[in-house]
Amino acid sequence: MRKLYFLLPGTDGKFACGGLWAELKALNLVQQFCSADVVTYRQREKDKLFLDDLLKEKNLNDVIFVISWGFDVAQLVAKLKQYNVVYHAHSAGYPFRLPASIPIITVSRYTMGYWGEKSPNSLIYYLPNQISDEFQNLEQERDIDVLVQARKSSEYLMRELIPALQKRCKVLVVDSYIEDLPGLFNRAKVYLYDSAEYWAQQRVSEGFGLQPMEALACGCQVFSSVNGGLADYLDPGFNCYKIAGYSQEYDVQRVLKVIDSSVAFSLSEGFLAEYRTENIIKRFQVILDELNEFFDHKIQQPSNIKSLTKIRMAKLLAQRIYGKLRKKYFK
Repeated sequence: MRKLYFLLPGTDGKFACGGLWAELKALNLVQQFCSADVVTYRQREKDKLFLDDLLKEKNLNDVIFVISWGFDVAQLVAKLKQYNVVYHAHSAGYPFRLPASIPIITVSRYTMGYWGEKSPNSLIYYLPNQISDEFQNLEQERDIDVLVQARKSSEYLMRELIPALQKRCKVLVVDSYIEDLPGLFNRAKVYLYDSAEYWAQQRVSEGFGLQPMEALACGCQVFSSVNGGLADYLDPGFNCYKIAGYSQEYDVQRVLKVIDSSVAFSLSEGFLAEYRTENIIKRFQVILDELNEFFDHKIQQPSNIKSLTKIRMAKLLAQRIYGKLRKKYFK
């Protein structure tokens, strides 16, 4: 089993975001059954390896570099082209392509489908993000009617829906790091999440969307957009509600109805099992076994399946048109 190096620009507050926490969670899981470490490449950090120093070593065939930071992927691929590299895809839509020599591990089926189209000759795997066991329904009294985090929230949510709800119920808006997120979700009756506008501005897509899943696991009702990877698990009318539905007044009506309902909400543990630690470790082990076999094969055999380039696509289209014309006029 090759050692894994998870490449991150840095791990301090400057780089803090959902993608960083998800990658560090993945590292912690894989360390339970194989050797793995963080390697930074933008800034040096105490007690952590730095990529430029590591690349000075002569033999790195027994390691796998795991890249994930979307905006840096193209640069890292060029820098590491002679080594074993895996792309851990959290989001989709970045303007780069990957060679067949780089397998892709996706965090959602949505992202898997995206890369299935973009890189049809690459090995592609599905490994969902982990929902920690601390995210569970404590079945306690809930003193917050509506909870919303300002980051990634749409203009409609912050400037229209929230002010309208504040006149009718108790709303808590959080705009800083939350130490005890499971505790907060267990205090809230409704969680609002509307990220479609944010990701459209970033020109990439929501790869997974951890927080609506974490809120559901804590027994909190969720009103959410269903863009990108959110569509993997959100099912409006069955386990959530679609936010920004037709009019602000209709949204307010539906949120208040849920708040006033006496029916407790709870997801089955069976639904959550796919995202819990035990299942993810099992999937990780299978994936890494296959990746080690692949990198052994890559040493002996170059890639020889034609790539789906723009030139090849044009050629295939021309052949199809010619075939149709020939069939019609030269029988």
